[in-house]
Amino acid sequence: MEGGFDRPHEPATCFSPTIALGRHDGPGDAEGLWRDYEHVIDLVPSLGLDGVRLGIEWARVEPRRGVYDDSALTRYGQVIGHARSLGLDVTIALFGDVWPSWTGLEAWLLPWVVPYATQYATRVVDRLGDVATGVVVFTDAERLVSRGFLDATAPPWRRGALADAASARRQVEHVARSLSNDATVGPHLVATTRTIEMNQSLEAIAEQRRRASTCDELYVRSLVRGRGPTSASVGLVAQRAGVWSTSATPELLDVLG
Repeated sequence: MEGGFDRPHEPATCFSPTIALGRHDGPGDAEGLWRDYEHVIDLVPSLGLDGVRLGIEWARVEPRRGVYDDSALTRYGQVIGHARSLGLDVTIALFGDVWPSWTGLEAWLLPWVVPYATQYATRVVDRLGDVATGVVVFTDAERLVSRGFLDATAPPWRRGALADAASARRQVEHVARSLSNDATVGPHLVATTRTIEMNQSLEAIAEQRRRASTCDELYVRSLVRGRGPTSASVGLVAQRAGVWSTSATPELLDVLG
């Protein structure tokens, strides 16, 4: 989570109602990552990684329905350009764990949201696709559905809502399928991708690393832990006393390498 959401005068996400109720903490500044992206990316080559995945936050790019923030896309372009100048690949992810508050808590059940989602996606790829080296539509489509409709750990906070989960899954799949056939987005899509969560044993990570050896992209979550309800449990780098540095153990980096 790059920070800068769900506070006064900031873009509002689907988590803003429960953050306002004190149910959980918001992202705050998230260590100032939005400002310090370049400092963080400078550390990536030393980690033995050959690229980064950059989540493009829909709520930041389109904070109000039909109103786009061009400065946000410019900033994302600067971040991508900096990573590319270091010889790193950059995959941009269009939809992650959050979406704009104006789409509602049940965005993935509402048919009227689909054209806005696809319009946002094509706008982002039209602007950034030729600078980045790949595009992922959903970081984890199944997790998006299960957390919201089966586990009650994310909006819309449902538990065991099997019918709605099936409907949401169909709509998410429809968005992904439509964008794969889109003339702007389709040519940039990464064919196969797998995610490794670092909150597990080195042996488990090594096994997942081995199984994912044939994937086009292996994504390690996450470079920065972040803050707030969608933050990762482990990060490879962290800020201490205003300075970014590697926080991963040599053993972990060896397994990931």
